[in-house]
Amino acid sequence: MPRILTRDYLQLHLVVLAWGLTAILGKLIILAPVDLVVGRTALAALGFALLARFSRRSLRIPRTRMLGMVGVGAILGMHWILFFWSARLATASVCLAAMPTSMLWCSIIEPLIDGSRRWRPSELLVGVIMVGAVWLIYEVEFRYWLGFSVAIAAAVFAAFFATFSKQQVAKDTHWSVIGFFQMSGACLAALISRPFLEKGLLPALPDASSAFWLLVLAMICTVAAYAGFMDVLRRVSVFTVNVIYNMEPVYGILLAALVFGRAEFMSGGFYVGAGIIIAVVLALPWMRRRVEK
Repeated sequence: MPRILTRDYLQLHLVVLAWGLTAILGKLIILAPVDLVVGRTALAALGFALLARFSRRSLRIPRTRMLGMVGVGAILGMHWILFFWSARLATASVCLAAMPTSMLWCSIIEPLIDGSRRWRPSELLVGVIMVGAVWLIYEVEFRYWLGFSVAIAAAVFAAFFATFSKQQVAKDTHWSVIGFFQMSGACLAALISRPFLEKGLLPALPDASSAFWLLVLAMICTVAAYAGFMDVLRRVSVFTVNVIYNMEPVYGILLAALVFGRAEFMSGGFYVGAGIIIAVVLALPWMRRRVEK
C-alpha cells in the first residue's frame, strides 16, 4: 500500500509540474496567443479522440450533454487565450502568480450559480488576504500591471470553467470523451474570436521549433497531464489533489527562472506577494476548520 501511495503522489506532482510548464512553453512558441490556443486544442482534441478509440469509448453522446461540454470548453479556450496573452505582456512568473486567485473567484462565483452552498467565513477571510497580496504585487511590479490584470481575468475564466464543469459535465462520461468535446469547444471559441483579436480569419502556421513545442504542449501538458490527473483522482483524496495542485505556480516560477534566467527575476516584494497568495491557498483547509469552529 505505501508503494501505491508513493507512486500516486509522484504521478500527481508530475501532472502539476507539466501544468507549470504551460506558461514557459507559451513564451517559447512564436505564435499569437489565439493561434497558440487553436493549435493546442486541435492537437489535444485529436489526442483525446485517439485515446477514446483505444479505450473503446464512443464519441456519440446525447446532444445536450455534448453541447454542455463544448460550452465549457469554450470558457476554457478563453481562459487559455488570456493566460498566454498575459505571459507575453509580462513574464511567466507574473502570469503564474495570479492563477491561485482562481480559488477566490470560485468561492464567489459558485454560490451565485449553485444555490446549494453559501459563502463561507474562511473564504471571505482568504479573499481579504489575497486582495492585500495582489495589491502588493501591483505596487512593487507596476510595470507589469497590464499582464497581471490579464492574468487575473484568466483566473476568473478558470473559476467559471471549474464551476460549470461541476454543473454540466456528466460524471458517468469517460475522461477521454469529456476531453475531446472540451478541447473541440476551446478550439471553436479560439477560431471564432480570432478575427476580433488578430488580423485575418485563419490562424498562422508555426515554424519548425514552435511546432515542436506546440506538440509538447498539446500532448504532454494537456492530454497526458489530464489523463494522469483523472487516473490518480480515483485513488487519492480530493483534499490531497487540491493541496498538490496549488504547487503549480511554485513549480512554474522556479522553472521559468531556470529557463529564462534574469528575464524572470522579480523584485523581493513580488515574491512576498506571490508567496502570500500561495501560502494562503495551501493553508485554506486548515483556516476553514479553524474559522468555522
